[in-house]
Amino acid sequence: MWSLAVASPHPAAAFAAARPRSRPRPAAAPSHRGVNPQQWRCEKTQAWSFWSSLRACDLPGGLYGDVSKNMLKPAAVEQAEASAHLPKGDMWSVHKFGGTCMGTSQRIQNVADIILRDPSERKLVVVSAMSKVTDMMYNLVNKAQSRDDSYITALDEVFEKHMAAAKDLLGGEDLARFLSQLHADVSNLKAMLRAICIAGHATESFSDFVVGHGEIWSAQLFWMDTREVLVVNPTGSNQVDPDYLESEKQLEKWFARQPAETIIATGFIASTPENIPTTLKRDGSDFSAAIIGSLVKAGQVTIWTDVDGVFSADPRKVSEAVILSTLSYQEAWEMSYFGANVLHPRTIIPVMKYNIPIVIRNMFNISAPGTMICQQPANESGDLEACVKAFATIDKLSLVNVEGTGMAGVPGTASAIFGAVKDVGANVIMISQASSEHSVCFAVPEKEVAAVSAALHVRFREALSAGRLSKVEVIHNCSILAAVGLKMASTPGVSATLFDALAKANINVRAIAQGCSEYNITVVLKQEDCVRALRAAHSRFFLSKTTLAVGIIGPGLIGRTLLNQLKDQAAVLKENMNIDLRVMGITGSRTMVLSDTGIDLAHWKEQLQTGAEPANLDKFVDHLSENQLFPNRVLVDCTADTSVASHYYDWLKKGIHVITPNKKANSGPADKYLKLRTLQRASYTHYFYEATVGAGLPIISTLRGLLETGDKILRIEGIFSGTLSYIFNNFEGTRTFSDVVSEAKEAGYTEPDPRDDLSGTDVARKSCSTADEYMQKLPSFDQDWARECKDAEAAGEVLRYVGVVDVVNKEGQVELRRYKKDHPFAQLSGSDNIIAFTTSRYKEQPLIVRGPGAGAEVTAGGVFSDILRLASYLGAPS
Repeated sequence: MWSLAVASPHPAAAFAAARPRSRPRPAAAPSHRGVNPQQWRCEKTQAWSFWSSLRACDLPGGLYGDVSKNMLKPAAVEQAEASAHLPKGDMWSVHKFGGTCMGTSQRIQNVADIILRDPSERKLVVVSAMSKVTDMMYNLVNKAQSRDDSYITALDEVFEKHMAAAKDLLGGEDLARFLSQLHADVSNLKAMLRAICIAGHATESFSDFVVGHGEIWSAQLFWMDTREVLVVNPTGSNQVDPDYLESEKQLEKWFARQPAETIIATGFIASTPENIPTTLKRDGSDFSAAIIGSLVKAGQVTIWTDVDGVFSADPRKVSEAVILSTLSYQEAWEMSYFGANVLHPRTIIPVMKYNIPIVIRNMFNISAPGTMICQQPANESGDLEACVKAFATIDKLSLVNVEGTGMAGVPGTASAIFGAVKDVGANVIMISQASSEHSVCFAVPEKEVAAVSAALHVRFREALSAGRLSKVEVIHNCSILAAVGLKMASTPGVSATLFDALAKANINVRAIAQGCSEYNITVVLKQEDCVRALRAAHSRFFLSKTTLAVGIIGPGLIGRTLLNQLKDQAAVLKENMNIDLRVMGITGSRTMVLSDTGIDLAHWKEQLQTGAEPANLDKFVDHLSENQLFPNRVLVDCTADTSVASHYYDWLKKGIHVITPNKKANSGPADKYLKLRTLQRASYTHYFYEATVGAGLPIISTLRGLLETGDKILRIEGIFSGTLSYIFNNFEGTRTFSDVVSEAKEAGYTEPDPRDDLSGTDVARKSCSTADEYMQKLPSFDQDWARECKDAEAAGEVLRYVGVVDVVNKEGQVELRRYKKDHPFAQLSGSDNIIAFTTSRYKEQPLIVRGPGAGAEVTAGGVFSDILRLASYLGAPS
């Protein structure tokens, strides 16, 4: 029944504009260039009038009078304290508005609208300092400690900022009262800062007193000073622990003096049990809202900010990150600890006790429902895809590894290690220990690791000298990736899926940690891999979407056909299979076009002509490999170029997958091919080349399947060339050989250079310097070919160019053979390929694969099939 609101400075103007009174007090309009004086005068008097009425009607007891007045306790006040009771429960709603929410008069109007539209019976609005004021106040202290006299100018800037705001919001006696107090406070601050400047040091209480003035000045405008209510105990580690019992007593007393239905209170500041002003440290305004919300047992605490809610990952790093509708307290806690911009972990603690939900809302997008942080049930469904809620990262870390056989079974070693770390004041982010007790590693901020390393070497000097410890090792430039989810608990396969996603993105993990609560899995990895790891993990778990960054080399006949197929099918794949194919670059021999997010495949030809740059294969590959938006990258070589194929090894070594119909890498020197395959098998990169044999026919995959299942290959024979199949299927009757070859070339069945198809004949390729010259000389062989064809026909046979591998006898031939017309090889048409596998299982009746073996459509289709196979290996549905 309570509603708690935390606001940035000056919601007064917002309320004023929202609820103007009929009898405003006149106020003189300032001379502002570009502002209509009459309009300004109207807005200002409305603001003053509303707050004047609010003071009289809504906030009895002089809520924003001097603090000294509240310290006087006449009989009537004591009687009121004894009789008035602070109501508690979900009648209250709490709101907190960040500094950015109050940056302009329109924003202030929006704040007023939000509060006035809240139907809660009681509302509590918690306010922080004006935007950037807290940082400005910290800067004052730092400058003074450094004996930098510019703190005087900086304080004048703070004064001007608040004076300008007051003039916009207040009028008459209220303005005069505030400016008088502001002048006095600034004068006192100058004296205190001068003392700090002389001493060159500021105690924590002095610093808190200075920094807290941002909230004090906000409170002096209209609101409650929470130093009268919140009591905290400093812990000595730049944190404070709220004294809830004493704070509740103080709030009861405060409310007895001024039992308002709408309370506007400062955030960030509080008092110690000795009544010394202090602060709640960084992110203290949110903490204030949570504390006060727990004191009144509010129905909800709303934190108003400038984002739509909590994202599943940092949207600056993961473009596919989405707003989460709900988070458990534990999930929000874990995400905050690991650097996500959610809430400070302390903010969760006060509301958890009473199951008070916290809602993160966007002040500038009221239509967005935001993210609710609340108590949620434990995992019941065991749905692997939904068990991880979000991901967070921490950068600029170092991993410290303490290792040695002498650690095993020795009590107190861990205590000694972390005692030394504590002595230098370092913050341990994560700890991992081997069950053998042979090593302990932990992550600390990079800026603290030098002191940690030095302390450990001093502490364990004797153990290192004696060999009981082998090393104290520091691994620099590390990051942490944390997967967070309440439903991870007791769900099998979470860790396996996470590490599989990282491995397939070619990410090496240096250390691992998982608490027994199973709310998070934490991994340490190289900082340079962090963004790629985050995207790979987020894609695999949260979205179940496989995004592939594709680079197309060679937009010729096959490449052009593939791009058209990708364009036609991309939307279907994304909708039905969660496969997101992004073509990041297309390069030909002369020009190339690059994109950071994906080329529009409906207009790639125009871009390659008008918006292209000179082709540079190294730059093209770097563009793909260095793109951090997408973790999975594949180069598709649609050329028939030997020089392009020579780069495959280097690309695979960089973690880039390779798919190609280019035969050159697999038909060159055997040692180079074996080196390529060895590298591919030893990594998580893939090299697919199904279309190098039989275009789109499953020849390579069939052979692999036979071998992997333990079958023994005895013989492979067939017509492997779609080009030669077409030529000899059509070389009959009165047609000349050269005419059939020309026809095959025009139909797109041959390689760009037909000599690549015909080099197996006795026509020596070296006899012609160019493909055109070769085609011109080809008719000179027609008579010889005609004689071969006639002889075969006379015997009732046909000519077929075949390859035979006799595994048993370790022989192989590639040659022109004659087959009877009832033989399977004689019954082909068009560019059909046919391959017969004779194996131990298929000995009496060979396993035959037959179908079109040439043509741009089927070859591009084979390449496309390899792309989808790669996607399935990377986590897409198969």
